[in-house]
Amino acid sequence: MSRPLRAEIRVAALRHNLQRVRESAPSSRVIAVVKANGYGHGMQIVSHALNDADAFAVASIDEAINLRESGIHQPILLLEGYFDAADLLLLQAYSLQPVIHSTHQLELLEQAKITYPFDVWLKIDTGMNRLGFRPSEFTPVCTRLQENDAVQNVHAMTHFACADDRSDSMTAKQIECFDQTLANTSLACTLANSAGILGHPDSHRDWVRPGIMLYGASPFMDADAGSQNLCAVMNLKSELIATHDVAAGESVGYGADWICDNDMRVGVIAGGYGDGYPRHAHAGTPVLVNGQRVPLIGRVSMDMITVDLSGCDAEVGAPVLLWGDELPADEVALHAETIAYELFCNVAPRVPRIEIKDEL
Repeated sequence: MSRPLRAEIRVAALRHNLQRVRESAPSSRVIAVVKANGYGHGMQIVSHALNDADAFAVASIDEAINLRESGIHQPILLLEGYFDAADLLLLQAYSLQPVIHSTHQLELLEQAKITYPFDVWLKIDTGMNRLGFRPSEFTPVCTRLQENDAVQNVHAMTHFACADDRSDSMTAKQIECFDQTLANTSLACTLANSAGILGHPDSHRDWVRPGIMLYGASPFMDADAGSQNLCAVMNLKSELIATHDVAAGESVGYGADWICDNDMRVGVIAGGYGDGYPRHAHAGTPVLVNGQRVPLIGRVSMDMITVDLSGCDAEVGAPVLLWGDELPADEVALHAETIAYELFCNVAPRVPRIEIKDEL
């Protein structure tokens, strides 16, 4: 028998969440963001489940080629663009659309000998101060792109810094900056990430770029996924592999720094930081064993975690849910002082991704 830890990926939940995007931004086309191995869910499983998306976005050419060779025919955006002249030949060969965010990239494109032109996305830095041209640079850069024989169409984009906090005025300022920059132009554009889609309808425009909401986690600081009618896609499941009794005053785990307050039954679960379970999850982080919530105790090990089974009717082989539809990843992330994005992306390659095609 193989090790019981696995990540079950629910196709129906992915499609439900894509429909939530379309309901929230009915006039926009959808660029599904599937970078980082589909946020840890398995890029090919995710992209084929989301075959109704109008386009896809990834971070690297390798990811884009992976999508193309798996049969994806929709437009594919490269969110970091290209890095050297050799990349431009691959863009042409695989019909990819780069984001152009720097003068270096612009100069490489102007020096290249491109046979078949492709669409590009001109990134404007409206306040994130990470990638993109300053608003004052937009007009000359856009003109250079439009005059370049390698370019078929120019589109425009920006990225929000604080959209996850709906009380922050930064998003409104970024939208205003973007609109002023593109005044008197007719370029197709995209501003909205998941938080923009659900919380800032004035940012929807021609295209929207959902990421975390597709995977069933909340994009907001102050709201859970259920309140946004999003369904968890990944159920990270395992089993109890051992149980034993520990007396009051004895310790559990590395460092011997977790001490039992009373006699208790301890359960050991296959799954640890070597699998992507957060090493810094605090004692008390919830785990579902046989459908019952039990607290994490002791330090997270590379391959195992330990839980307090007091009051829980469970034996070796009992099913365990580390996060998923009945235990939101956002809640587990809160106990580990991180975000669901990191939980998903850190699920290790050794954890099998199993595609589940059942209905919700």
